[in-house]
Amino acid sequence: MNGGVRCDGARRAFLGLGSNLGDRWEHLRGAVAGMPDVVEVSTVYETAPVGGPEQGPYLNCVVRLETDLSPRALLELCRERERVAGRLRRVRWGPRTLDVDILWVDGESVDEEDLTVPHPRMYERAFVLIPLRDVAPDLVDEIPGDTAANDIVSVGPLTGTTGV
Repeated sequence: MNGGVRCDGARRAFLGLGSNLGDRWEHLRGAVAGMPDVVEVSTVYETAPVGGPEQGPYLNCVVRLETDLSPRALLELCRERERVAGRLRRVRWGPRTLDVDILWVDGESVDEEDLTVPHPRMYERAFVLIPLRDVAPDLVDEIPGDTAANDIVSVGPLTGTTGV
């Protein structure tokens, strides 16, 4: 893996975003606005939380970047966007203002203590796969039937006046 900030040439990278605290729409909009190299954003979906303590529903989307940032630099970007949104890491899988995960980077495979690419559970989670299919249908063959896909509701594009 290239541990530097930049790699040789731009390629597709996909980030999964979720929010279930505060102004969920604004947390997602702010995160996307602060990202470089964004070329497409999926529809936003409202989803039930998976794992963790009892909590409210999430808004989820996937962002497609065409970037030359390395996976490590993308992780730093994700953490910075979470910090700006006021994310506090108190409870694993607990409620959060913003969660940003690296899902996939074309041509990259990383297996380190704090970074795994592709995301190790993305193919198990309908709340990731459904928005990912919007922006990268080539990466999503099917949505697993046991991942509560029926509980995922399309609520509209991230831009505009939509609000849930």
